[in-house]
Amino acid sequence: MAQDNASAEADPETGSIRCAGRWTVDGIATLAAGLSRIAAPAGRTLCLEASAITALDTSGAWLLQRLRLQLEAAGNPVEVQGLQAHHADLYQRIRELGTTEPPREPRLGGLAGTGRGTLRGLEELYSFLSFFGAVVMRGSWLLLHPRRMRWKAVFIDLYGSGVTALGIVGLLSFLMGVVIAYQGAVQLRAFGADIYIADLVGLSMVRELGPLLAAIIVAGRTGSAYAAQIGTMRVTDEVAALRTIGIDPLDLLVIPKVFALCLALPLLAVFADIMGVLGGMILAKLQLGLSFAPFLDRLQEAITLRSFLIGLGKAPVFALVIALIGCFQGFRVRGSAASVGEHTTRAVVQAIFLIIVIDAQFSVIFSWLGI
Repeated sequence: MAQDNASAEADPETGSIRCAGRWTVDGIATLAAGLSRIAAPAGRTLCLEASAITALDTSGAWLLQRLRLQLEAAGNPVEVQGLQAHHADLYQRIRELGTTEPPREPRLGGLAGTGRGTLRGLEELYSFLSFFGAVVMRGSWLLLHPRRMRWKAVFIDLYGSGVTALGIVGLLSFLMGVVIAYQGAVQLRAFGADIYIADLVGLSMVRELGPLLAAIIVAGRTGSAYAAQIGTMRVTDEVAALRTIGIDPLDLLVIPKVFALCLALPLLAVFADIMGVLGGMILAKLQLGLSFAPFLDRLQEAITLRSFLIGLGKAPVFALVIALIGCFQGFRVRGSAASVGEHTTRAVVQAIFLIIVIDAQFSVIFSWLGI
């Protein structure tokens, strides 16, 4: 074996194991495989002769320590001899670390685990409220100083979150309108009230399902993209680099996304309304034989401006929630790709949950107001 190659050869007669070469990370795989095959008779004192080791780094010292523990586990007292002074110091440090028990996290009972989960939830809520306050303050300042707004980033995000989402939003809204019309047609036909299929589809889509469906699709599509983008920038230290060169990450990464989504989602909601009504109208023609003209005439009577504005007014609120949660979870990523995936999932789940909760609150408030 060449002099630079790491090796460990056992001499059964003298009870010594001669270690030689460069015990470094370069050849750790080959060296580890060779060490696993070394065996010695139990009950015999062995000597690890290390004077021929020409280079030793942390991985090599760890392998030497592992070899010693391997032989001692077989019942052989082991002595390490001949290490150079600086190698011996490194080996001693590795040996001390190897004999130190890592601290174990105490196992908590059900009540303690619930308490810890509650504290973590409150800490995350506090962090989100702080983040929300910072975004509001910075966004308000940028509205007063529009020249400082990064409009190019706003238009790029507007295209990414709005234009490219038209296809999936339109398709699912169209299918939702078809489903509502199909389910309602069976019941309305039994009472001879076919014409009211326009009321059912129109009010359902315009007032509730159009904005809600668009928001849920955008939460899964765009909210996750925001979290993944900012999270990846956190892992690669790009956010820290922005701060280093004097750029506020909120100005570049958050405010343009919030403004863009607050513009895009109301437009997507209107598009979802149109596609949902179109799907219901086509199904009414096929299922009930109701032509387009009577359907549209009844639709004008059923949908008032107030109903349309109620549904449209929810969209900016949903957009604000989606953008803030996506960006917030992105900034909470710490150190690894696994953390990016975890917080991206959290962003989607939390956004959809809050969208449904907020929509329910809107329904309660509108009921109290009689609208």
